[in-house]
Amino acid sequence: MTTLVIDTCLGACQVAVVREGRLLAARSELMQRGHQERLAVMTQDVVGEAGLRFDKLERIAVTIGPGSFTGLRVGLAFAKGLALATGAPLVGMGTLQALAASADDGRTAGVIDARRGQVYAQAFEAGRPLDPPQVLPFDVAAARLRELAVLAIGPGAGLFAETLGVGRTLEIAAPDLDVLARLAEAAPAGDEVRPLYLRAPDAKLPG
Repeated sequence: MTTLVIDTCLGACQVAVVREGRLLAARSELMQRGHQERLAVMTQDVVGEAGLRFDKLERIAVTIGPGSFTGLRVGLAFAKGLALATGAPLVGMGTLQALAASADDGRTAGVIDARRGQVYAQAFEAGRPLDPPQVLPFDVAAARLRELAVLAIGPGAGLFAETLGVGRTLEIAAPDLDVLARLAEAAPAGDEVRPLYLRAPDAKLPG
């Protein structure tokens, strides 16, 4: 199966084509903003580098959050449009799971700074979730991560360096592309792909 992988939820714009566990082509660019301007161009380049046409894609996988509200919507809207145009089935991947799987450690937690004294967090052991994806106050999250003795990994991991101690945090901007490719191929098809919002967006309409 040939799968297109898209990730725009966090501090990078990432696109890859994977077939039977092997990356055929991949691009990853660190950025906090500008995913919308880069995504289509990167996707065209990656599909071309893989020696494919878009109508040869057999699956499209996209990260669904939590993360940046804008980045999440950009990736999901693009992936849905591409799935509609090509007829390839669409599958979703959680960013916290992808972050946690980006470290080779038995018990890990994906952690994202949600601002306003909160974090998005979810813990796993050998790929099995120990709790649901949650948005938690920092002190509650710190107590939970310390209790589970996890390796915290993600763009919010540095917040817990003092709490968890030496060697128990790994700050990365976005999930590893090899991990995303593996999760993309393993994701179950058939369910409607929706964004994973754990809280309302910060931006509000006037009045």
